[in-house]
Amino acid sequence: MFGMGFTEIILIAVIAIIFVGPDKLPSMMVDVAKFFRDIKNAIGTVKDTISEEIDVSDIKKEALAYKQELLDAKEDISQVGNIKDDILSMDEETPKAPKASNKPQEVTFAKKKKKKKKLPEEVKEGGIEEKELNKEEKIDV
Repeated sequence: MFGMGFTEIILIAVIAIIFVGPDKLPSMMVDVAKFFRDIKNAIGTVKDTISEEIDVSDIKKEALAYKQELLDAKEDISQVGNIKDDILSMDEETPKAPKASNKPQEVTFAKKKKKKKKLPEEVKEGGIEEKELNKEEKIDV
């Protein structure tokens, strides 16, 4: 205990008996034991507080790191928005190419004729009528 040998402990006990007296020595030993117990409890409390502070500082560091990541992401998003605005402004500035043909188009109200579909050879040979084939096509669509 505290690097003391047996002879040193006996020397301290003899000095305590001489100064305190044999009748007050037991109560003095109880007081000394309470003192050491209180010191031990105080040291434990300080250790717990320090470990909590270290944990809080770690949590604070993590929170700051997350905050920095969010700020970086926000900056990236704003850069993407700026790029979009730049592209839109470039489209407005870019002259459009003239059309390939300069012929005026005719406007008519006549209906265009539909091209008939060529029937596969299997249909012609199998004897399936065009009406039945058209019904099946309508169902598939």
